[in-house]
Amino acid sequence: MREEGRYRDFGIDGVRPEHAKKVCAGCCQPRQLTFHHLIPKKLHRRTHFRRRYSKAQLNVGIEVCRDCHKGIHRLYDEMTLAKQFGSPEQLLGDPALQKHFAWVSKLRISPLGSPPLINRLHHP
Repeated sequence: MREEGRYRDFGIDGVRPEHAKKVCAGCCQPRQLTFHHLIPKKLHRRTHFRRRYSKAQLNVGIEVCRDCHKGIHRLYDEMTLAKQFGSPEQLLGDPALQKHFAWVSKLRISPLGSPPLINRLHHP
């Protein structure tokens, strides 16, 4: 079960929840998160999207870690993301993205928050 944008309980290993990182919606790992707009901001000014969606709907998104976010944009262009992945379920359920999220979940995170370079070289 995904814990989108919620704190995971780290009481067992001594880290208090108020100091824990949030959990990524993609890889389900506790990491620092970025906000991914389901309809990319680059397309918000286009008439097609302005007519069909309210401002609130255009600003819906999910919180993912930087590596998952990069993978989303590496695999799909903005128009594809806007038209085919307009809900969190569609985005998180995509087989290609699930493969990327699984890879990201195996990365070791250094104390500075980004994985060591050696792990990035072995991407599937």
